[in-house]
Amino acid sequence: MKRALVTGATGFLGRYLVRHLIECGYTVRGLVRRRDEALSASGVDLVHGDLRSIDPIRNACREVDVVFHVASVSGIWGNWKHYHSNNVLSTRNVVQACQENDVRRLVYTSSPSVTFTGEHQINVDETAPYATKFLANYPKSKAMAEQHVLQANDGSGLMTCALRPHLIWGPGDRHLIPRILERQRAGKLRRVGDGTNQVDNIYVENAAVAHVQAAEAMRENSPVCGRAYYLSQGDPVNCWDWINEILQMGGLPRVKQSISYYWAYRLGYALECYHEMFDIEREPRMTRFLAAQLAKSHYFSLDRARRDFGFAPGISIDQGMKRLDGSLGNN
Repeated sequence: MKRALVTGATGFLGRYLVRHLIECGYTVRGLVRRRDEALSASGVDLVHGDLRSIDPIRNACREVDVVFHVASVSGIWGNWKHYHSNNVLSTRNVVQACQENDVRRLVYTSSPSVTFTGEHQINVDETAPYATKFLANYPKSKAMAEQHVLQANDGSGLMTCALRPHLIWGPGDRHLIPRILERQRAGKLRRVGDGTNQVDNIYVENAAVAHVQAAEAMRENSPVCGRAYYLSQGDPVNCWDWINEILQMGGLPRVKQSISYYWAYRLGYALECYHEMFDIEREPRMTRFLAAQLAKSHYFSLDRARRDFGFAPGISIDQGMKRLDGSLGNN
């Protein structure tokens, strides 16, 4: 199993995954929407196309042993059509292309938010049910896509699993870390809740390694087949202490202003209604989903991932933060 396809190879996790696959001796193909000279220079065979069309992914899956479906659209706001086409329909196309090309293994990058109802999640394991009411369209679309991937596992033909990494961070991040710094620079960052909530996160290299471990553990009668797995550092941190540490690395002051969860949630609801009423595409400053994510605890058990494919974070939070600090240019 040495020929791999990575969708979303130009993304944050995708790049680290491609790098780790090459280090492990894989021949790597990437399905991307635009040219990328750095990936081409590293020897990655790039196929250009949109996952919402079956033809590009069908072509990309030819003569491939394992597919890592990393590409998706994330966010706290957006209409259902946007998330459904990019996350649900695209994933169905990936599954179909794998089946048509006799690909044996498919690893899907999911999200812990598929089980998030807006309440605290404390040491939750994979027996937690999917949410039935979602606070945003992103987790709803990821839940539908994940279920489709797991249901496609047939044990002898296509073998599938889903990984749920939580808050991926590290050097090269273009979303989480820049978003925190940008909001503080603009004076818009507020602590939501009482500041005691504990959250899981995962350093990007650890997430990449876990994807390869899961793929290589999939074989007939393996417990990995048809299962979902939470991924994290296995060491929850205080959400706001961690955010303040990131701000310090970026040369910015700590978060000083706060808003209660009660009012943040209601403000989020009001802003969502306003944006929908006037058809505003720009993301609201606050949403119900964001308020709950910032105020509630959410951390998970790694027991299943440890047992089934030997996952253990090789890079600690302290090591990762030192690398992040260096990448922000504030040593």
